[in-house]
Amino acid sequence: LQDQLGALSGLDAVVIGRSNFVGKPMAALLTAASCTVTLAHSRTRDLPGHVARADIVVAAVGRASFVKGEWLKPGATVIDVAINRVDGRLTGDVEFDGAASVAGAITPVPGGVGPMTIACLLRNTLVAAHRNAGLAFDSTVL
Repeated sequence: LQDQLGALSGLDAVVIGRSNFVGKPMAALLTAASCTVTLAHSRTRDLPGHVARADIVVAAVGRASFVKGEWLKPGATVIDVAINRVDGRLTGDVEFDGAASVAGAITPVPGGVGPMTIACLLRNTLVAAHRNAGLAFDSTVL
């Protein structure tokens, strides 16, 4: 894990969304990994300019297709945390088609961050159940 975190060291990251549930914790995690972090929001002045400099973009603002592909730095990693319902379809905060042609990597919505969130919650529930029952938990298994 340290090697993976070391790969983030010195990268510029923009977290769009300042919620206590996603935005602020994500900014703290990226800061702990030695990224230079900008915590932005829907009213940030020159948001496209901030995004254009970012190696990592985390979108958690809660507005469908808010982040445009042309804002992105070529090769940026884009993590779309949001889920919005538009015309009966689920979509994220990032305009996926435009962003996918520019980004080096991008999470889809649906099917990106959501399944990982569920997997982590299930693992945490299992760990808590083991601890509650006084049982050891083998972290090499899960």
